[in-house]
Amino acid sequence: VRLLESGGGSVQSGGSLRLSCAVSGYTYSNFCMGWFRQAPGKEREAVATIDVDGSTRYAESVKGRFTISQDNAKKMLFLQMNALKPEDTAIYYCAAPQILQWSCAGLSRAKFGYWGQGTQVTVSS
Repeated sequence: VRLLESGGGSVQSGGSLRLSCAVSGYTYSNFCMGWFRQAPGKEREAVATIDVDGSTRYAESVKGRFTISQDNAKKMLFLQMNALKPEDTAIYYCAAPQILQWSCAGLSRAKFGYWGQGTQVTVSS
């Protein structure tokens, strides 16, 4: 599985960005995926995950502002980020579980074995 993110950038507080992740090397629709982020000096944390059936989960800090979605036909994963805050500044990564599976419910970060190279998101106040 190969993952390639794009769409990061710099925006002012309250702005929006849409991240994309191109998936290759496997039949995309067969496994769940997620978005993670890592801010300077902090651990990498889960932002949102989406299952094969479209079920989603979000970190409390982004609920109501971020939306994860997928386009199975185009083998793409997306993260729409609205009402961005300075604390959203981080490198954002898309990821898939090391053991590919239908649902990411309950999976810890350590269970994700496929990662993209990351894309920087910077939100200024």
